[in-house]
Amino acid sequence: MSLHYEVVFTCFLRDGTPEPVLDALRWHMGASEDRPPHLDADEHPYQLLEPDPDSRLPGGEFASLRYQSLGGQDAWGLFTRNLWMDDDLGELTTVMDLLAPHVEGTGYGGHLREEYDTAVSVLTFDDGPHGPGTG
Repeated sequence: MSLHYEVVFTCFLRDGTPEPVLDALRWHMGASEDRPPHLDADEHPYQLLEPDPDSRLPGGEFASLRYQSLGGQDAWGLFTRNLWMDDDLGELTTVMDLLAPHVEGTGYGGHLREEYDTAVSVLTFDDGPHGPGTG
């Protein structure tokens, strides 16, 4: 039996985040139908962050990428919440690698948890690199 995981990404991307990265995120979130031509189909096999309207997550799935003002500094605010099957967790690296070079600041970048568990594994960014933490 497959396990399911709530996967949350929440971070700010620098104001100068390249348009190809933003295009890739928009595609992964389902805001664009066509895979951007610069994305390798083997590395980005399908839309990883597209909300499922029939998700069984309480409150549903969500994906937002918004340009925001942060008290005199502008950035792209990213928030996604999706239900992933355990077989797909290897794709976390795909998303983390896309985000990491552009994340504003260090620290918490989201989490994952088994659907019925209370413990989370924290996803962190450290000015480029990324990794799991514990929560």
